[in-house]
Amino acid sequence: MGATWPNVTAAEAPRFADRLEAWGAELSFGAFKLLPRDCASALGGALARRIGPSLGVSRHAWRNISRAFPEFPETEIARVVAGMWDNLGRVVAEYPHLRKISVFEPGGPVETHGFEHVDRAVAAGRRMIFFSGHIANWEIGMLAGVQYGISVAQIYRAANNPLMDRMIARFRSDRGEFIPKGAVGARRAITALRRGTHLALLADQKMNDGIPVPFFGRPAMTAPALAVLALRFDCDVLPLRVERLDGARFRVTVFPPLPLARSGEPHADAAALMVRVNATLEAWIRDRPEQWLWVHRRWPD
Repeated sequence: MGATWPNVTAAEAPRFADRLEAWGAELSFGAFKLLPRDCASALGGALARRIGPSLGVSRHAWRNISRAFPEFPETEIARVVAGMWDNLGRVVAEYPHLRKISVFEPGGPVETHGFEHVDRAVAAGRRMIFFSGHIANWEIGMLAGVQYGISVAQIYRAANNPLMDRMIARFRSDRGEFIPKGAVGARRAITALRRGTHLALLADQKMNDGIPVPFFGRPAMTAPALAVLALRFDCDVLPLRVERLDGARFRVTVFPPLPLARSGEPHADAAALMVRVNATLEAWIRDRPEQWLWVHRRWPD
């Protein structure tokens, strides 16, 4: 089954700036594609590590890290920021190579653990919602789902530049369904669950009209859709962690499903589940802080 992508509407017609950005990205991706995956990843990381820390957006990363880890000295914050840029550069350089990555190939670039939890849910006829964050190369998680042989729809945030969005879409798996966030996306996610398709999403982005949920000790506006859908359709909510081990080698781990509260108060139950989701993501980030995308405006302040 081929991948299903949303159509680009007339309202999303690219501007000149979009075309210029896409042209530059096409050249960069083309160059990375010519290199072996490990070499491309190393080059992308080196370039981003050299350029990224001097960019203005790194100030957001510094502030977020200093508040999340008040015990960190400036030297450690600088190390995390540089590591973040290294990881991001590697992610970009790895995009042209994504389709050639065989997640479950013995001796391949990806270690896998915990997929017995997926087998158990499938055997019980359970719907699943996998969640992860912008950690390591987050695209590897979706690859794992579709290559494992289950029907998965990924909910994602479309890039502001429609040309970039379509370009990245070409690099992702040619199987599965991709659902952009938004009102239409929410209806498509419900339809997917009703027909037995599982969902995958990144749960670490800010949503202004979400609900405040603790994250590194501060309230962070968090989309409750994961919890609302899980409670409505009685899904298994499976944490899926991606770690960058060395260069372009990864570990994908599926953890046991999070417990679903059933107090009879839907809003409270959804909030309780999102507290567990954020706590899970926070633990992963604390373990490898340099692999998370700290430039997100995750908190309202």
